[in-house]
Amino acid sequence: MTQTDTPLLRSIHHVAIIAGNYERSKDFYTRVLGLRVIAEAYRAERDSWKLDLEVSPGMQIELFSFPNPPARASRPEAMGLRHLAFSVPDVAQVVDMLHARGIECEPIRVDEYTGRRFTFFADPDGLPLELYEA
Repeated sequence: MTQTDTPLLRSIHHVAIIAGNYERSKDFYTRVLGLRVIAEAYRAERDSWKLDLEVSPGMQIELFSFPNPPARASRPEAMGLRHLAFSVPDVAQVVDMLHARGIECEPIRVDEYTGRRFTFFADPDGLPLELYEA
């Protein structure tokens, strides 16, 4: 493919997350982070919940529950998905909101290549989440 060809991929539609405790993670992503519920369904054949959450128009998080999911290998340098980053207009403002809701965040840093501010925090299962000022 050359740079003048039409790209095959247009955007990221969703990110899937398997929760260790579905209700705890559902509360975190809806109440703490404020994501809107699009749909929720229980799949009896899998003994699994699936919750579709809107991050922004066209971008979703799929939150799943499964019986006895294995733990994540390590944080953050295990092979595979490293972290999930959210674009925010003001990192400090979101950090203040998270602190008010009992969520700890790493100190705000500046990306040496882009000059943008960012920080990390974790979901209830320790999944690394990033706030990136864009």
